[in-house]
Amino acid sequence: MTNSKPRTRRSDAARNRDQLLEVATRVLASPDAETSMRAIAREAGVGIATLYRHFPTRESLVEAVYSDQVVRLTNGARDLLASETPAVAMRRWMDLFGNWIATKNGMLDTLLALVESGAVGHARTRDQLLNAISTILDAGRTAGDLRPDVTAEEIAASLIGIFTVAQQSGPEVTADRLLDILLDGLRPR
Repeated sequence: MTNSKPRTRRSDAARNRDQLLEVATRVLASPDAETSMRAIAREAGVGIATLYRHFPTRESLVEAVYSDQVVRLTNGARDLLASETPAVAMRRWMDLFGNWIATKNGMLDTLLALVESGAVGHARTRDQLLNAISTILDAGRTAGDLRPDVTAEEIAASLIGIFTVAQQSGPEVTADRLLDILLDGLRPR
């Protein structure tokens, strides 16, 4: 019986941590939401002490959200390829990338400070994202689904450009439409 108590606490702790990450990701992605630690704990349904037990500082929470999103992006490429054609996987991965970009809204200042301090490795993240894109591109080339002459760097630059322009252009230019156009350009001629 004594062995089941610690496991229950560990599973509760893991569940609380996952819930905090989920809520923090959503809250930090919203430009209108309150991004205080207290608000995140409240929305996650846990006490502020629980939040601080998992994430002692705002920086540690932002770093965890950032790392979680990078893992989701890199795993997302493989997961999508397991169930979709490479072209469809690429388009859906572009949406994941857009969600990752949106997550930065409420944490940009903290994230930049973490990159500057070396706590978050920008070069490592870039390599992971380029590898995820390459995974889909390679599968697309093999299947004849995606052009063989496009690089992961070109797609990454295009995505950053699309999400930057779409945020600044208003409702007449949507990221979804621009991503569809990009995918059309990635198909073999």
